[in-house]
Amino acid sequence: MTANTPDPTARRRISSTPVLRAALTWGLLVGVVVAAVLALVGGLVAGADGAWSGVLGALVGIVFPAFTALSILIGNHWYGHPQWLQIFFAVVLGGWLLKFVLVIVALLLLFQVEWLERGIFALAVIVAAVASLVVDLIVLSRMRLSGASDVELPTSDTIQD
Repeated sequence: MTANTPDPTARRRISSTPVLRAALTWGLLVGVVVAAVLALVGGLVAGADGAWSGVLGALVGIVFPAFTALSILIGNHWYGHPQWLQIFFAVVLGGWLLKFVLVIVALLLLFQVEWLERGIFALAVIVAAVASLVVDLIVLSRMRLSGASDVELPTSDTIQD
């Protein structure tokens, strides 16, 4: 085993894990607030149909961006495995493709619902997606990570003269 090869038996936590967990936690909290506000706005504008349209739009706008962070966390689970990079990218790409298909199916199904107020739904999706991006930006900017976070420097024991 060389100094740059990860030990397959070691179960270290990769540096992106706390960042992604914080982003998911804060994203969920902001999603609840966005859903409540847009349910109120939708209810005032279009009654119960508008309220539910706001909630569904906020749900779509918060849940689907969270799939990316969740797939990275799932991929990070195999960190230290000899095939970690291949597994990681397969999980992230598979998650992205699943998310892409689910978004299309969800939108096609939701647009078939007669009571859906499309304007409120669209506004809710946009507001929730922007809120999700803002949360990610704030979480990432407040985390303290070194420039080379998952690299172990060689020690005098590992350097051969």
